[in-house]
Amino acid sequence: MNIELKIQSVVAEALKELYDTDIPNSEITVQNTRKDFEGDYTLVVFPFLKYSKKSPTETAGEIGNFVKSRIREIESFNILKGFLNLSLCDNYWVNLLLRAVKDKNYGIITKRDDPKLVMVEYSSPNTNKPLHLGHIRNNLLGYSLSEILKANGHNVVKTNIVNDRGIHICKSMLAWQKWGKGTTPGSTGKKGDHFVGDLYVEFDKRYKEEIEKLTDKGFSKKEAEENAPLILEARELLRKWEAGDEEAVKLWKTMNEWVYKGFDVTYKKLGVDFDKIYYESDTYIAGRDEVLSALGKGIFYRKEDGSVWADLTDNGLDHKLLLRSDGTSVYMTQDIGTAKMRFIDYDIDQMIYVVGNEQNYHFEVLAILLDKLG
Repeated sequence: MNIELKIQSVVAEALKELYDTDIPNSEITVQNTRKDFEGDYTLVVFPFLKYSKKSPTETAGEIGNFVKSRIREIESFNILKGFLNLSLCDNYWVNLLLRAVKDKNYGIITKRDDPKLVMVEYSSPNTNKPLHLGHIRNNLLGYSLSEILKANGHNVVKTNIVNDRGIHICKSMLAWQKWGKGTTPGSTGKKGDHFVGDLYVEFDKRYKEEIEKLTDKGFSKKEAEENAPLILEARELLRKWEAGDEEAVKLWKTMNEWVYKGFDVTYKKLGVDFDKIYYESDTYIAGRDEVLSALGKGIFYRKEDGSVWADLTDNGLDHKLLLRSDGTSVYMTQDIGTAKMRFIDYDIDQMIYVVGNEQNYHFEVLAILLDKLG
């Protein structure tokens, strides 16, 4: 029996035995004790004074002693004028919690009148390196948030966007071509994402050495970064990939598969999963098409070098690059394509991105661009 109903019933017994009066349980009000007073439940005794013919304090004391003797969960009581405050023992609350958590639906709203379809994006790794601490944080936050939303009766799509293309993976690919010597995760005993990450680190080390040599020859740092032989080769590899070069695409698929296997091990250890995984290699074309279509409508503009930009000065921001001069896309372009594909795949009511706060500007710009695109 519910403890409040039990208290009502025993109070009715007390009134009958102590004052020879029959009061229906429904007329006995038991309420939660106010937070500024000691106790868990409060009984107002003023309505019973006409039956007890005694003072509020004496009446409350008699009823309190009766109730405490009949209900083992009542540990103590106190009286404040005409208010009887009952305190429950610790074991009552412990047992209440244990019964609740044994229920498989504990904390879950199984049905609600206004369920939303919410898409939660988390993880969003690059395929040139292992997941780092920020990824781990976002995985755990995103998965937890998804489960909380589901427990509140909403429909949730847990999604991941894998940054599987671009200059970053081309750097690892180029490093493998130059210095990998045909090794694989299997031949080295390394986890796949760590193996590819080490190649990226090797590229970065040698790239910095080239930059230093160029700056020693009088190049500015920016000029050296843009014209170092390794970065030029990596960009050429990216252009080949985007053009569908068979060798470049084959190596890209192989190295990404190494990384995915490594990611899967990490995700399993974390206990997180996804309902839908998007890949930028699929979404960037949709983003580029959207940008070029908007360019034709005058929403965006092209610079003399051929790059495409968005003017966001009316929104208090600056100009945003959307396509490089060589026609390759940037993260923002890819996110536009990903957003488009998501709303085609799902009738989403709400989209939640679980990212670090350093990404605030990026998503502020993305929201503005999506508004401009309609």
